[in-house]
Amino acid sequence: MPDIWWKAHPHDLHRLQDRISSVYVERSHVDRDENAVVVINKRETVRIPAAMVAVLLLGPGTRITHGAVNLLGDSGTAICWVGQQGVRLYASGLGPARGSGLLHQQAYLVTRPKERLNVARAMYAMRFPGEDVSTATMQQLRGREGTRIRKLYQTHAQRTGVTWNRREYKAGDAHAAGDDLNRLLSAANAALYGICHAVIVGLGASPGLGFVHTGSAISFVLDIADLYKADYTIPLAFDLTAQNLTDERDARTGLRDLIAEHHLLRRIVHDVKTLLAPDEATPIPIDEDINQLWDEHAGAVSGGVNWSGSEDLIQPGMGDQHVAIIGPEFDPPTTT
Repeated sequence: MPDIWWKAHPHDLHRLQDRISSVYVERSHVDRDENAVVVINKRETVRIPAAMVAVLLLGPGTRITHGAVNLLGDSGTAICWVGQQGVRLYASGLGPARGSGLLHQQAYLVTRPKERLNVARAMYAMRFPGEDVSTATMQQLRGREGTRIRKLYQTHAQRTGVTWNRREYKAGDAHAAGDDLNRLLSAANAALYGICHAVIVGLGASPGLGFVHTGSAISFVLDIADLYKADYTIPLAFDLTAQNLTDERDARTGLRDLIAEHHLLRRIVHDVKTLLAPDEATPIPIDEDINQLWDEHAGAVSGGVNWSGSEDLIQPGMGDQHVAIIGPEFDPPTTT
């Protein structure tokens, strides 16, 4: 009889497409029990098969043990430290993509103008359902997007009775610019960027290799977030302003509830994979841990091999600049 699921080896359930897209944990303690992650709080204890989760999002009030991190890393599960309900990304660990296939595909697409334009068109096609954008230039697409957003602002202003003048944004201090509505838009968008960043990192793609945006360390995050502003942050900001809820926290918690209600994390995972790897007939091996060396003629050769044929491999030392911080040994338990 096979082991029950929480005793299965982490590598037995490793394919990303078979996993739950994300698990969010808040105000809980995360530990390890054999090959399961255990989430413990005052209300319940939940066992989660580590290798069945793509991204573990750790929200406020969460503690995690070294054993749990070790298991999640071995299982290829990304760990992201985020704000409440995942609306801001503070830090992240290794994602489930043991191979670099998705990242290579992203780099291939973004460095070739024809392929990059096709991905950008696909992004705009998501915003213009039923419209043909297959021959549109980037200039034409930007113009159509600007018109669409302007109409959205006007529509929501009429719907809510909130006065709308224009979008104001101050780089570096977004929340200091404009009226209450503009500040709420900036706060909600910042929260949306956080959740998109967490998913992109968890899938093993690069936040910086954008197709529409460029030059920023989060260009691809901005690309992906723009797909959802019309459905989430823009109507939310108008609704909150109409209710006189104008604190940044109102925007964050409001978006948090919408994300949970509409399962936005699952949608982002699907959209990122569709944009970067649309051909399901030839899936990209993003889960495989492949140790290879690049070769200008063969493409790639095996790694972990001494190619000199005679000398032993010599591992480099830490050097003079290495700093180690090691705590004292634990005291042995006392007997009574």
